[in-house]
Amino acid sequence: MSKGGFLSRLGSSKAAQAEQQPASAPVALDNAIQRLELLDNFENLDLGWFWATDAKGRMIYLSESAAVALGSDSVALVGRQLTSLFIPDKNDDPEKSERPLPFLISARNSFADLAARVAIEGTESEVWWSISGKPQYDKEGEFVGYRGGAKDVTAVRERELDATRLARFDTLTGLANRHRMEKRLTATLTAYQAAKRSCALMMLDLDRFKQVNDTLGHPAGDELLKQVAQRLTTIIGENGEIGRLGGDEFQIMLPDLDDRGKLGDLAQRVIQMVSQPYSIDGSRAIIGTSIGVAIAPYDGLDADELVSAADLALYAAKGGGRGQFRFYSSDLKDGAKLRKQIEEDLRDALHKEQLELHYQPLVCPHTRHAKAFESLMRWNHPDRGWISPGEFIPIAEETSIIADIGEWALMRACTDAVEWPDTIRVAVNVSAVQFANDDFPQIVERALQNSGLTPGRLELEITESVFMGDPHATNRMFKKLKKLGVRLALDDFGTGYSSLAYLRDAPFDKVKIDQSFVRGSTVKGNNNSAIITAIVSLAKALNMDTVAEGVESADELQLVTERGAGAIQGFIFSRAMPQAEVLSRFAEGLLTFNPSGPAKHRADRKTVFRKIGVIHEDHRYKAVLRNLSATGAMIEGILNIPKGTNLVLDLGEGQLAVATVRRSRDATQGLQFETPLVSDGADGLCTRHRVSPYSLAAAGMPLAALPPGNYPLINNQAADGTPTRPAFMELDMKVHKG
Repeated sequence: MSKGGFLSRLGSSKAAQAEQQPASAPVALDNAIQRLELLDNFENLDLGWFWATDAKGRMIYLSESAAVALGSDSVALVGRQLTSLFIPDKNDDPEKSERPLPFLISARNSFADLAARVAIEGTESEVWWSISGKPQYDKEGEFVGYRGGAKDVTAVRERELDATRLARFDTLTGLANRHRMEKRLTATLTAYQAAKRSCALMMLDLDRFKQVNDTLGHPAGDELLKQVAQRLTTIIGENGEIGRLGGDEFQIMLPDLDDRGKLGDLAQRVIQMVSQPYSIDGSRAIIGTSIGVAIAPYDGLDADELVSAADLALYAAKGGGRGQFRFYSSDLKDGAKLRKQIEEDLRDALHKEQLELHYQPLVCPHTRHAKAFESLMRWNHPDRGWISPGEFIPIAEETSIIADIGEWALMRACTDAVEWPDTIRVAVNVSAVQFANDDFPQIVERALQNSGLTPGRLELEITESVFMGDPHATNRMFKKLKKLGVRLALDDFGTGYSSLAYLRDAPFDKVKIDQSFVRGSTVKGNNNSAIITAIVSLAKALNMDTVAEGVESADELQLVTERGAGAIQGFIFSRAMPQAEVLSRFAEGLLTFNPSGPAKHRADRKTVFRKIGVIHEDHRYKAVLRNLSATGAMIEGILNIPKGTNLVLDLGEGQLAVATVRRSRDATQGLQFETPLVSDGADGLCTRHRVSPYSLAAAGMPLAALPPGNYPLINNQAADGTPTRPAFMELDMKVHKG
């Protein structure tokens, strides 16, 4: 078939027929021939191509120039399926509504300007055609194939893609921008709701990014954002889409992921990776990140609901001390209001003398004598009672309140320590905000002079977060403090932004092993004991003391003692006590602290008092949750449940935990969970999975995000009226069984 041959032969055929036509037909025939010549010229100018198929989709004609563009010739291509010329579109973009070519042809639909990627062997570059076609029928109405045209639109598509990228992607990082993320999330949730699929959303905010901009300049800040984007892309890969919403805010969409155990592990990995040091034009920068996590359909059905939920979770993560993640829960709305109230009350707490310092001993593991006491702040609120430092200290650090509270604590600790034996030191925690204050050395010096405390008896406990600022300013601060004669301790070593360079360059006298390494160190197969050994060996090599924090059980005490820790701190010896009790012990000569605690460490149990639902077979009971750990719980309120009974705890917000009764006495039962709970990012625990709103809707409840509180027992009934297993349990129990 020669170039333009099909049309030329068709023209010759028409000319032959003209000899047999009456004289009245020459004008019409001439017009037909002219049209065919124009079509031939059109093909020869490569302005576009023509194609035709038979009823089975096989090509019966293709312009020769089109065949050449495909690296072949028209003779070789005749008989092939039209769809074989194109690469199937595997893009599952929920925003895309255009039907693929095979679907349109099989449905015998007309189509116009359909973009299709051409399959050309031996080339990696993308070639795109715009293809149009219309189904053809004979006089009897039988389908005989397609007739259509095509043209190369590769250059046009590249220009459109460039324009689209500018409109949809962040020019600095190459990540999706806010507009694209909003559209993607909306389209995804709409499609997933119809398919009853889940989607997680992470909201990220960089901690201390402003310090990098202020100290190294905005170009360095831009470079830092690029490197953060690269790290996020490495972690997330093809499992989700990452967007930069603006400034130092990022968003990650994770389709088909609702396992909060996996999400928590992923969030923790993101935090650790983002928190590693950055090299920017020869300077070293360290930041952190906080993450809020929400999951559709549990925490919201549409984009606005889900983003709002993730924002609240992020706010809670930042309020919890930064460098943390939080899952959304309905009580975060109340928590935000409570946090605001705490901030307002905290401003008056110092002036109204509601703050106190309690002291916890650091004990020699061999002599059992107290070597020092760490001062720990306590707040006795007139209405709410004792408020945990973990609740109000992060709030103070985000405001100017921490400066006044920190100075008060330093002065009070020095004043109290003067009344102790000269051999015992006092340790005071210093926040990163205090440490960054240029006047901090003068504040320390003033506290020492006013109290009369010997400088060597004061230890300033500093967390790794102080190294996230200007390294030169940090080193100058260290030199000024050491010039005063005070001791420096690195607190919570290994949990934040760890670098051995800290120990090499900073003049620390002591390293404190964080309780997260002590916890679980006695469990077989746990690597924490090896980490403790390494930290102790490193500290000894650098002539630094070590303290093991958070020791609570006899087996933990034995382990850290054998590993060489120089001092022990934890409930195994004593809780923090007020100054009056400390002085009372000293007056009685009680400088020794004897260990008292459980023989073995067990999973942390948190004391709670909360009403829950307990489901047994087809009955639901009310009970009170008294304590909770990852592996079990204690409940009250149901009499005489036999050991070995299987129960389901309804912990609220769609959380069902399958458990077995291991201990039972009167109305109190000790339960063991079939699947351990996971961390919610704070001090709490949650189930990996929740009852899906889709399952609740299938059981007769309206489709909505999970409301707070416990769920009613929804019973199915057999034909004879006999109640069967609750519908939502039937649908979701398999999930909770892992």
